[in-house]
Amino acid sequence: MLMAMNVTTKDTTALSDAELAEMADLCVDREPNFDIGFLSKQREEWVLVTHAREGNKLRGYSFSTLERIGGTPSLLVGLLLVDRNAKSDQTLKAILHDQFRRALLAFPDEDVLLGSRLTTPDGFRAFAGLEDVVPRLDYKPTGEDRAWGRRLAKRFGAEKSIDDKTFVMTVTPGPVGGLDYVVAKAVVPEGVEVFFRELLPEKGQRLVVFGWAMAESLASGKLPK
Repeated sequence: MLMAMNVTTKDTTALSDAELAEMADLCVDREPNFDIGFLSKQREEWVLVTHAREGNKLRGYSFSTLERIGGTPSLLVGLLLVDRNAKSDQTLKAILHDQFRRALLAFPDEDVLLGSRLTTPDGFRAFAGLEDVVPRLDYKPTGEDRAWGRRLAKRFGAEKSIDDKTFVMTVTPGPVGGLDYVVAKAVVPEGVEVFFRELLPEKGQRLVVFGWAMAESLASGKLPK
């Protein structure tokens, strides 16, 4: 019998040690090996934690915050991890849907910037349906785009470690936040693998990506596509 995905979001201050252990177990035997110690630090750095469950089984989770950066409404996903199974696409979509819903409540009638860090082309699925995604194919980022890359890198704790031409940020090797997701059935945007050809996730490198969720799309409840 098919089970619906149940998604809940709460303040990170309400996150228990038992829940942290459950989250760590989701990647205990594979990269990125987010352990309890690392996840405890994420609990301190971000405001919201989202869990996606299928029955009693945890299928994915995310640390995020809704805030204004220089006055701009922003949904920042510091970490998002999805179980690598046949329902990974459904899990990602369920988590993002809840986050966009909360963005609509926090910033009604406003466009919202979604920003995160990626390690693989699959992560671009999180930006499906968004406008003016940066970086993107056949597009030369503007000075304002590059400034946004630096702003996000600063929010992710590494302002001076980003190359604002490639949007690659490099931090100390070890557990690093970002979006860990592997496509099961969905289609990855064609050609985006070019942004990852020289990326070294194991060396602490991440691709900073952002795009705009337009007010009308948020209001329609159709994001993510």
